[in-house]
Amino acid sequence: MVRWEPNAPERLSRAALELFTERGYDNTTVAEIAERTGLTKRTFFRHFADKREVLFGGQDALVKVLAEAITAVPDPVEPLAAIGAALEATAVFFGPERLKWAQERQAVIDANPELQERELLKLATLTTAFRDALRERGVPEPGASLAAEIGNLAFRTAFTRWIDPANQLDFAELTRRTLDELRQAAATLA
Repeated sequence: MVRWEPNAPERLSRAALELFTERGYDNTTVAEIAERTGLTKRTFFRHFADKREVLFGGQDALVKVLAEAITAVPDPVEPLAAIGAALEATAVFFGPERLKWAQERQAVIDANPELQERELLKLATLTTAFRDALRERGVPEPGASLAAEIGNLAFRTAFTRWIDPANQLDFAELTRRTLDELRQAAATLA
């Protein structure tokens, strides 16, 4: 009998990533993931809807942090400054202890079109969170949606830069620099 251990979702995520890396996503089953952790399939499904979701855990917490950071910025503030505060707040999810896992996770996603599709859906959720929080602050359309799209682009770009093995900057600094670059690029479009 396996002794109970805490953090089943984290253990399942770690085991899944190991197996996806070793065998490939398509060649790994939920039963194998559960077995690697000494848990059952039933326990797996208590924490994750399917094996794709094991790579996307934490989405709800990320969305919550984004929305709360935008609504917490004191008035008056321009929409992109609120987006910047939200991006910096997400750095709690992207510390140095998570870097290797994030790099391996992205490699698995990049190798599988089904996972790439799921990632795009999850990123769309971030855009919606940005937009809804900005609307709550009273930012009118189309400004709220445009700022939300810029926020999503800044997040994706900063994340890609963060997982680059040559990167030496932390996630918060990358989000600041990326958002500044996007502001400058947008100014040239006028």
